[in-house]
Amino acid sequence: MTTRIEDAAHAVDAAAVMGLLPARPRLLALGEPTHGEDVLLDVRNDLFRQLVEQEGYRTIAIESDCLMGLVVDDHVTSGTGTLDEVMERGFSHGFGASAANRELVRWMRAYNDGRPMSERVRFAGFDGPLEITGAASPRPALTALHAYLAARVDPDLLPCTVDTLDRLLGGDDRWPNPAAMMDPSQSVGRTSEANQLRLLADDLVALLDAQTPHLIAASAQDDWDRARLYGRTATGLLRYHSWMADTTSGRLSRLLGQRATMMAGNLLALAERGPTLVFAHNGHLQRDRSTMRMGDLPLEWWSAGAIVEARLGGAYAFLATALGTIRHHGVQTPSPDTVEGLLHALPEDRYVVDARRLAAVLGDATPAPRVSPWFGYSPLDPAHLASYDAIVIVKDAPEGQTWWPVA
Repeated sequence: MTTRIEDAAHAVDAAAVMGLLPARPRLLALGEPTHGEDVLLDVRNDLFRQLVEQEGYRTIAIESDCLMGLVVDDHVTSGTGTLDEVMERGFSHGFGASAANRELVRWMRAYNDGRPMSERVRFAGFDGPLEITGAASPRPALTALHAYLAARVDPDLLPCTVDTLDRLLGGDDRWPNPAAMMDPSQSVGRTSEANQLRLLADDLVALLDAQTPHLIAASAQDDWDRARLYGRTATGLLRYHSWMADTTSGRLSRLLGQRATMMAGNLLALAERGPTLVFAHNGHLQRDRSTMRMGDLPLEWWSAGAIVEARLGGAYAFLATALGTIRHHGVQTPSPDTVEGLLHALPEDRYVVDARRLAAVLGDATPAPRVSPWFGYSPLDPAHLASYDAIVIVKDAPEGQTWWPVA
């Protein structure tokens, strides 16, 4: 069996990945089964460099705050700020602590130095301004969108002044209230002020759409792209806060679905710009419907990858990643009857495996699902094997090198 699986396994490089796909995708999604392991990000960095140099990719998008990501993009394209400042201010979820993320930013800045803008590589966060403990204030996105429009359209067309936005927004510290995650009554998402802000945000985005010909002519491309990002983020955040205040049984599924929708909107916008490598948790990028349990409550929603796949079809490709062991979290050698166990038996440390050939080798012998003793590692679901374009297997995470603060 191992010999036959070896025939479906290749070195993890751009040429091998492209050889497994029918065409170069606009969005090439590389998943990870856990956060905090730089060995996975090292694989990502190597692949991105090869995709840039050999396949014409120019953007990498990671599971981080889309507005904070603008700080990183400004640095790698124009040298704005120091590397230390960018790592502190340009990443959410604690991802700025990763040495591999730091190396990615350093390499991108060095690659861009002296190149024309059209050839420079770009960075993007594609998550919303969301953390496990709460969602950010919509102020930065709303006021930036208002400022963009105010500088370019007749003032009489604007639905409000910035002073009106300030009054309705109130103090920023009331929006990301951690207590609201479990107690809807603590959320400000359905106050009269929040409801008015949702209408105004919708009107600002409608004005952005209605003035598209003029605004494209009057703006640099980056300014136009960022205005659309501000609009997506403002409306998405206000919708997320509204669902935070919901008291029905569907509340948590709607929150998960809203986050996925925000992610998908950002990825589809990046696909318009050109070929992009996307890096995030497998669960955000998979094509299948997502499920989880929170206590006794079953939750279901469509992931960002599923939404994007429905829109892009063959222009979206997904490589799921598995780790053999994470011993510092108690994840030991996988059982040989699981997908991870079969791949862990291969002789080298890492491979990209043709998922369809692997499924053909297995035939009717469905692997057992792996069970992780640690909540932070998500094993591959053998039932989803046919929906992967490929599987990247990394045998072992070096012990004691995790950096993710939630881990």
